[in-house]
Amino acid sequence: MDNEEQKKHFQQKLLAWYELNRRDLPWRADRDPYRVWISEIMLQQTRVAAVVEHYPKFLLRFPTVKKLGRAKESSVLAAWSGLGYYRRARMLHAASKEVLKLHGGKLPGTREELVRLPGIGRYTSAAIASIAFGEPVAAVDGNVHRVVERLLGRISGTEEVWKKTEQLLCHDNPSDFNQAMMELGATVCLPGQPNCPNCPVTQECSTRGSLSKIGNRIQQKKRIISYALNCRNGSVFLVKRPAEASLMPGMWELPEINVSTGAGAPAFTLRHSITVTDYTVRVVTKSIKATRSSGEWVKNNRVQTLPLTGLARKILREGKVI
Repeated sequence: MDNEEQKKHFQQKLLAWYELNRRDLPWRADRDPYRVWISEIMLQQTRVAAVVEHYPKFLLRFPTVKKLGRAKESSVLAAWSGLGYYRRARMLHAASKEVLKLHGGKLPGTREELVRLPGIGRYTSAAIASIAFGEPVAAVDGNVHRVVERLLGRISGTEEVWKKTEQLLCHDNPSDFNQAMMELGATVCLPGQPNCPNCPVTQECSTRGSLSKIGNRIQQKKRIISYALNCRNGSVFLVKRPAEASLMPGMWELPEINVSTGAGAPAFTLRHSITVTDYTVRVVTKSIKATRSSGEWVKNNRVQTLPLTGLARKILREGKVI
């Protein structure tokens, strides 16, 4: 794609494919800046299926920047529960306060302004600016990076990929173009086995197949952990992570117990994964003495109003508490 005619042909084929094949995702219903912003933050490091489930619920609770910015952080974290990486929710909340204070409750419309808000980096600012406001800027996420590497036919650094994506960008329709590139990587130009026969731009691709990555694949670690599900009189005992904790401060969870305490056979087990660790989770329902000062008995009907860790929510659902 060394000349303008080839680039134009590439854009036309990609956009035509996207028009016919794009997934019907709730955040594509319109280009409302607030909704685009929420979806982009949720989609960071989270599966699309999980976001599809949580996105409408979150918007129902916080339909506007004003509602979000004036909410308590604990309420935002509670609504975020199940999506993980809770720092995103805290940054989202902090950014909403800045939007109210500095921008009159309206999300700024340029990449340059957006990137100054908490939790919004190079990709997210470009995605919001192009999708919601039509600013002709390229947006490179993991899917787009893979597509461009394969188009180039080589492992490429971040700056090279951004530069190439900017060269390919359709300035007449940056919103659909950026989404089409992401969609291509998410549904066709897959990491392991790319579906080259169904790729709209396979003729322009230098690889036409999987591009091997240099280096060894990170091995998943395996751990066994145990928690006490202690229930009585329609309440469950939960503990709160300290505010100074490095991971998920202020979130609520079940008390963790030592696997060697002889607490008995687990009532049930489940699997849970966090980054590079696969956990086998043993849940003991035998009454465990509640001694932690940070813990308290919480009525079952109030549990879901608390900011729960994703694992705690999974255990409480399996245990029929929520």
